[in-house]
Amino acid sequence: MTGRLDTLHPRLPSPLRELSDDRFTRHGLRLLLKRDDLIHPDLVGNKWRKLAPNLAAADGRTVLTFGGAYSNHLRATAAAGRLLGLPTIGVVRGQELADRPRNPSLARCIADGMRLHFVDRSTYRHKTEPDTLARVLREAGAEDAYVVPEGGSNAQAVRGCQALGEELRGCADVVAIACGTGGTLAGLAAGLSPDQRALGIPVLKGGFLTAGIRALQDQAFGGPRGDWNLNDRFHFGGYARVPAELDAFAEDFEDRHSVPVERLYVAKLLYGLVALAEEGAFPRGTTIAAVVTGRPFAQEPSAVSR
Repeated sequence: MTGRLDTLHPRLPSPLRELSDDRFTRHGLRLLLKRDDLIHPDLVGNKWRKLAPNLAAADGRTVLTFGGAYSNHLRATAAAGRLLGLPTIGVVRGQELADRPRNPSLARCIADGMRLHFVDRSTYRHKTEPDTLARVLREAGAEDAYVVPEGGSNAQAVRGCQALGEELRGCADVVAIACGTGGTLAGLAAGLSPDQRALGIPVLKGGFLTAGIRALQDQAFGGPRGDWNLNDRFHFGGYARVPAELDAFAEDFEDRHSVPVERLYVAKLLYGLVALAEEGAFPRGTTIAAVVTGRPFAQEPSAVSR
């Protein structure tokens, strides 16, 4: 499978571009964009870094994974299945969605050959428990499937994301990234030099990521790695919530720099960095690299809180 992945020709290392933005320069800061969104047209950004080692481990078996109705991870897994000829199953949170028309995100998964299996929200909350997982696999007819967790974050994915940090060694003082399940940050921090810091901007509210990232580093490396911290002030109410203020910020950033801004993760990251710069959170002379982990989907949730 590793050889088959090579035929997809990922653009690695991904490009690193400096932006001139007065909201940073007037505070003596440099802003770089790490364009992981340009790694591959279908397996964008951290999805490549997290999925590639898992697809290699699947070794041709059906890949089963989990996500919500607008999951970027489900879309990327479905695309990988299409490109590599692998059967994929997406376990979707919300049994009530089974009888509704498919939103554009789930429709794309189906078009890429993914079979969707809907479960109720209580089952979804307990999906990592062995008995619940065994029942889901049985009901999906996939007892022998290779299971990738929600968001793709497991030890293989974390080790895959370590290369992101290694690509950024010596390039920035602070490397910032939007976080969903925390796997990319866990690997990124491990790959950076000791004098660099990784900053995570969670896109979900709840304050649960710290323990999860520590656990992922334990699984991947046997203990903590790197200097990292989280700032959970910029989730805008939770995942898939894109209020008008955030949408306007993203449009303005696109106009300033001709860079497409994905709304669910990247917009929150960039908004957070601008706010922190204005607050004086970074010493003058700091170079900040923001990791662009995705690009806009043609029909993302509208810019209305939901």
